[in-house]
Amino acid sequence: MESLFGELPVPPLARWASILFSLFVLTLVVSLAASQALLVLAATVYAIHLLKNRPPVHFLPVKLPLALFAITTIISIFWAANPTVGWFAVRKLILFLIWLLAVNLVISRRHFLRLFQGLFLTSAIAGVVAITQFVIQYREVHALHPHRLYFYLTVSRIHGFMGHWMNFGGQQMLVFAALLAFLLLRTRPNAETGSASPGRPITWLWWSAIGIVSLSILLNFTRGVWLGCSVAAVYLVARWKPRWLLALPILLALGYLTAPSIVRERVYLALHPHQDPALSIRLEMWRVAIRMIRAHPWVGVGPNNIVEVYPLYMPPGKSPRVGYHNHFHNDFLQFAAERGLPCLFAWVWLMAALGWYTWKIRRRLTSQRWVADATLAGWLAFLAEGCFEFNFGTSPVLMVFLFLTSTPFIAARFEKSDPGAGNQSVASSQ
Repeated sequence: MESLFGELPVPPLARWASILFSLFVLTLVVSLAASQALLVLAATVYAIHLLKNRPPVHFLPVKLPLALFAITTIISIFWAANPTVGWFAVRKLILFLIWLLAVNLVISRRHFLRLFQGLFLTSAIAGVVAITQFVIQYREVHALHPHRLYFYLTVSRIHGFMGHWMNFGGQQMLVFAALLAFLLLRTRPNAETGSASPGRPITWLWWSAIGIVSLSILLNFTRGVWLGCSVAAVYLVARWKPRWLLALPILLALGYLTAPSIVRERVYLALHPHQDPALSIRLEMWRVAIRMIRAHPWVGVGPNNIVEVYPLYMPPGKSPRVGYHNHFHNDFLQFAAERGLPCLFAWVWLMAALGWYTWKIRRRLTSQRWVADATLAGWLAFLAEGCFEFNFGTSPVLMVFLFLTSTPFIAARFEKSDPGAGNQSVASSQ
C-alpha cells in the first residue's frame, strides 16, 4: 500500500484504518454495500486507536451547523406520523464520519493524489459498464419499439454499478467536476524552488477517463445532472481561461443541434414542463410540500413520512398523480416539509459554511489549489442538482460529496505543515 499510496500513519491501528478508508473511497462508485461496510470498519478501527493512543483529532470547522442539523432531525421524529421509519434518517448521520476519517487518516500528498486518481479510474470503469448497458438497451428497444425510443430509454436508464440511475448520475457528476479541475487546473510543486509550476502533460488516461464519464452522464438522461455538470464546467472554465466563457453559448448551441434526437427532445421537454410527466408531477409535489410546511413549520411531518401523508395535503377533491411520492425532488423543500424550517436553516448554514471555508482555503493554497476548485465546482453542481432531486438524502451520492468536500481541508493541512514539499507526511504519528 505504501509503495502505491505513499506514507501511511505509523501506529498500526491508524494505519489499518487508513487502508480501510482508502478501500472505501475506491469502492464508492462500485458497491454501496462494500463501501459502507469498509466505512464502518475504518471508523471502528480508528475509534479503538483514539481510545488507546489518544492522538489529536481534527474535524471540519462546521461542527455547530452539523450538530444543529442532527438535533433538529432527531427532534422531528417524535412528531412524525410513523416515527419508526424516521430513524433511518438518524442512522444515515453516521456518513458524516467520512469528514472525520478523511482529515485524520490521509497524511501524505501521494496518498491524497492516489485517492483522487483511484476514484477517477473506478468512475471511468463504471462509465464503461453504463455505456455498455445503454448499447444493449438501445438495441433491444430499437428492435421491439422503434417508434417509442424516447419513452423506453428514459423510463429505465443506465445505472452502472448502482441500483438506480439517479445514484449513478449524481456520483458521476461529482467525479466529472473533480476530474475536470484536475485536468484544467492542476499544478505540481517544483522540487527545487518549492513553488508551484504548471503540471506535466496529463496522460491520455485522464482525458479518456473524462470522455467516458462525460458520455455516461449524457446517456444517463438525467437533466438535473446535466445542469449540475454545466454549472461546474462554467465555474472551472472561468478559473482556467475566462475568455472561453464567451464560446460556451456557441458550443452549447452546436452541441444541441448536432445531438441525437432523444437528447434534443429531453432538453425541449425540460423547457416545457407541463408536457413532461416527470416534471409536471414535480410541480404537484412542490405545491404539496409548501402546504406541509405551512401546516408544520417547526418540526415537519417527520423523516421518511412524506409518502404516508402525501394525499392529505392535496387540494380538496384531487388525488395525487400516479408516480413516485417518497420525496419532493428538492433538497430545500424536502428538509423544510420533512423536518421543519429550523432543520432547513441548519442545512443551509452547513452548506454555506462548507462553501465559505473552501473559498477561504482556496485563497491560501498554491500547488493544490485545484483541489479547492474541484470542491467548489462539485459543491455548485450538487446544489444545482439539489433543486430538482433530493441528492442529500441519497447515500451513494452523499458519500462522494462528503469525501470531495473534505479534500480542501486535507490539502490545507499539507501546505500549513510543509508548504512546497512534494510528498511529505502530515502528523505521521497519528
